[in-house]
Amino acid sequence: MSQYMVEIQLPAVMSEDFTAKIPAQRKKINEMMEQGRLMSYALSEDYSRLWCVVRADSEFEVMSLVSEFPLIDYMDPKISKLMFNNVVALRLPMFSLN
Repeated sequence: MSQYMVEIQLPAVMSEDFTAKIPAQRKKINEMMEQGRLMSYALSEDYSRLWCVVRADSEFEVMSLVSEFPLIDYMDPKISKLMFNNVVALRLPMFSLN
């Protein structure tokens, strides 16, 4: 299974319909992350772009996953297959019996 970077351009002006779909978008993102399909999800400070790393077997599968986003009608995704994606794993501190 490969990893893909999806860069998404968001609309400059957010309509009421867009804003109303944000909770559903967050819920879907959380579900996909729990399933291990979505590895990361980030939003730029100015709300103009999203980046996500997706685990999939093909670009078609990535597009299929992205099409499940409630906000897909407002998105213009660009997909790039990654050679590698180094990340720091979040870990709990080591527990000591002392």
